[in-house]
Amino acid sequence: MLRARETVAIDKDASRATSRIVGDALVFSRGLWVCFDMTVTRFGNSVYVTVPCFEGTQVPTPLSTFYSAFCSELNKTPRRPPGVSYNVSAVKQTRSEPAGIKEIAKALGISIGTVDRALHARQGVSPKTRAKVLKMAEKLDYKPNVAARSLKLNRRVRIAVHLPQQIQSFFDPLRAGVRAAAEATLGATVDLDFRTYPRLGEGDVELMEADVGRHFDGIILTPGNPSAIGASLQRLAEQGRAVVCVASDAPRSSRLACISVDAFVSGGMAAELLGMRLPNGGAVVPITGDLSTLDHADKLRGFAASLATEAPQLSLLPTIESHERPKDAYQATLDLLARKPRPAGIYISTANSIPVLQALEQKRLLGVIQVITTDLFPELIRHIESRKVLATIYQRPFTQGKVAFETLLRFLVEGVRPPPSTKLAPHIVLRSNLSLFLNHVSGPDETVDAR
Repeated sequence: MLRARETVAIDKDASRATSRIVGDALVFSRGLWVCFDMTVTRFGNSVYVTVPCFEGTQVPTPLSTFYSAFCSELNKTPRRPPGVSYNVSAVKQTRSEPAGIKEIAKALGISIGTVDRALHARQGVSPKTRAKVLKMAEKLDYKPNVAARSLKLNRRVRIAVHLPQQIQSFFDPLRAGVRAAAEATLGATVDLDFRTYPRLGEGDVELMEADVGRHFDGIILTPGNPSAIGASLQRLAEQGRAVVCVASDAPRSSRLACISVDAFVSGGMAAELLGMRLPNGGAVVPITGDLSTLDHADKLRGFAASLATEAPQLSLLPTIESHERPKDAYQATLDLLARKPRPAGIYISTANSIPVLQALEQKRLLGVIQVITTDLFPELIRHIESRKVLATIYQRPFTQGKVAFETLLRFLVEGVRPPPSTKLAPHIVLRSNLSLFLNHVSGPDETVDAR
């Protein structure tokens, strides 16, 4: 049974239909499906459709003209339009439950076994057939029953989660996302083991080496220095351990996949915001954690690239690395403010922003120098509300953790190999939309004594 990925219920007199392609189906107010590739467009209060393979016309025609013809056509024996490769006779009304492997097989006219092998990347299926199956699975909104599969296999899945103790304002919500996804996996038996090390690039390799001999099915981790953990990732892969990176990546390693916010875009947005706020020019400086961490390096690349194209009036000062140590960030900011010329803007590309804000506040420059921060936590709220922080780039740590767990579990239980990299869209938090994000605020983070 075909289900459009996004459908719009449209009456012949509708005035609020938006312009979009409705997959391969159009839903009328009567709930009837027309299984053709069509475009629905609104001009003023009139709704139009373009139907490339209906009656041989491609001319937009008022929906009211086609409505009765469509309903009449549905009462006839369905005809397969040119280029459509699925079973049209199975598509006349929506399903109340998600489609399964049987529905995919019926729509394509192939065996259930072929569909199963294609969905789970097993041998015996040609690339062309696999592509057709995956496309149809997407059309039908197919979702595998992970819990049922786990019960069928009668196995217990053990997953280790390696994350640093710092920075808590980012990694605590990420842990919460992993837990929430695990709790939502009804029927599956999943053992989570949360393991910590001091900070990115410090203690992570030792922890991985300690887990090489342990019986984990998979590991979720944030790589600090990709080159330093490459050998450990290779040993885990040789033992059949699946590793999903989260928040940063080790792209040339043996990891299974990476789930992260788009760091390059995050840096680019920060530069564009500063460019709009500082139209008369000036110098800006990024303050990051460690440029050996891919996430931090990608943010700097995006920041520099966007400055060149979106804010050419701004000059870029050398990047400051705090190595995610609050005291180092605080002292480095004081040293920066003592130099001439003083920067007009600062982009703090990690959640280690409070020490930087403390230094600016001590020098009475908070609100004078334009600041873009990263993520959201209680200490930051008052600075955004008072406009002393222009904006913060929210990295959605809870969602990152949730998606990382779901990706790893689906591979372990279903055998479905994920895309090598999944990048989430970062969010810009301003004073005007701050209230929409307050439910995402985590607990207190590290601060330093400014005295």
